[in-house]
Amino acid sequence: MAKQRQVRVEQKSAMAAMSQLEQRSDDELLTETRHRAAAQAILGARAAERYDGPTAREHFRKAIAAARPQERMQLRRMAEASLALAERRPDDLKAAVEKLGQQAPSSRQLFILRLMGLISPAPGASLFVKARGGAILLAIVAALLIIGFGIATLLLLPFGGGSTLGSVALGVIVVIVSLAILSLVGRRKQKAAKTKARAARAGP
Repeated sequence: MAKQRQVRVEQKSAMAAMSQLEQRSDDELLTETRHRAAAQAILGARAAERYDGPTAREHFRKAIAAARPQERMQLRRMAEASLALAERRPDDLKAAVEKLGQQAPSSRQLFILRLMGLISPAPGASLFVKARGGAILLAIVAALLIIGFGIATLLLLPFGGGSTLGSVALGVIVVIVSLAILSLVGRRKQKAAKTKARAARAGP
């Protein structure tokens, strides 16, 4: 019983350390020695959020090596979820998050991650996969320009229509404004998701 109580105290201590270290910068975490496992796990999760798979993998390797035996399973599960995110593997991400006992990403979030995986493959992907990503990106840009041209043509109809060049120019402006709005909304949602993920890593 005493040993079990000691294990629970150590686990709570590790979670408390992760909660405290969340506010530190990357440079401060790199120099952390007392709670090295927690610091390396946070660095790994942050690298995954930047979609830097190799760096995330290395940080989690160090975290697991420095962790107590009873903490390693949880860190491995954190690593699986983070690496699935970094490497744009939505199905694996969903399964890994559920293993952590957390709410799985929504279908829309998984779709966006899958789309990102097609457009911007993880480092180390084959030349064919990278070429396919470039072709998909060009197709999306072309589709957006066509949609923008159509919207611009409709907007100019009440004014007697406009030249093809004018419609194209207005279409480009419509696309740019739309992308800027989507980017702003996406960044806010990503920031909120990161905050939620950090709170989940910190635990209760």
